[in-house]
Amino acid sequence: MTESIIGIDLGTTYSCVACYDEKSKKVEVIESPSGRTMPSWVSFTAEGKLVGTAAKSQVASNPTNTVYDVKRIIGRSFSDPVTAEESKQFPFSVVEGAAHGEPKIVVDWRGEKKELRPEEISAMVLAELKLAAERHLGKPVNSAVITVPAHFNNQQRQATKDAGK
Repeated sequence: MTESIIGIDLGTTYSCVACYDEKSKKVEVIESPSGRTMPSWVSFTAEGKLVGTAAKSQVASNPTNTVYDVKRIIGRSFSDPVTAEESKQFPFSVVEGAAHGEPKIVVDWRGEKKELRPEEISAMVLAELKLAAERHLGKPVNSAVITVPAHFNNQQRQATKDAGK
């Protein structure tokens, strides 16, 4: 049995996952519960977390705990002007992390205040896509290629790698 390697387009607003189909000799986009593309959203509730379309549907009723567009601030410092500008647009809170001056997203998750790095939010989106690929392929996936924009700097690339781990 050959190892399956998936490709993930981790987008700011939507993401998708694909794999190479040995039989058809073509790359196929894998359906997730959200469809061929999945919103890059995570919503935190008293019961747990929702990812994708289910998370996006929470934004009206749970705006301060529904996180999206974190790719805009991943790999940046809290003091970065882009982080400051983007944070003004979010209904959720972004604070400065105590240890390294990184941005942290504040959510109420299972009745507790949590501060999460953008990488952790991206990791939740990636995990959902990996799960969809494993269901589709019927076997575990241990390797992935994740896209990043050409304009990403080394810190942003590294933060995306960290999310993938």
